[in-house]
Amino acid sequence: MPEPLYLPPLLELTPRPDLGVLLSRWHYQPETPAALRPCYQELADVAVATNCRFWLQDLRRRESPDQATKRWLLDEYYPDVTRRLGQRLFVAYLFSPALHRLIVEAPDYAPPEAYSNTPYALDFFGSEGDAIAWLQMHQP
Repeated sequence: MPEPLYLPPLLELTPRPDLGVLLSRWHYQPETPAALRPCYQELADVAVATNCRFWLQDLRRRESPDQATKRWLLDEYYPDVTRRLGQRLFVAYLFSPALHRLIVEAPDYAPPEAYSNTPYALDFFGSEGDAIAWLQMHQP
């Protein structure tokens, strides 16, 4: 009988108090978008427990989310997390260079300025150093 294939957890969470950042590394693209929601809930719970509102989301091993997941994140999830934290949330998305290019060139791409009147701020990066620098620029 063949050995079962080992998959690492979908999401690895690492609080980085030295950087003031909650790092979330997504290890693969799940088979269904529904698999993402429990992971996002865990991310929110850790953020609230550690009182961290500066997130680096490493999506280099994932694809861009489907439209329903995008809408849920923007309309429900991020506003709810912000309410739970009691302060504005800052999320830096880290993509592979190819996916980063596809995202910023997509017709529905919203630049960071589009989030200036929302309870959360988002930006999109192809470099981890640039993403962390952006997060730290917004820290008190």
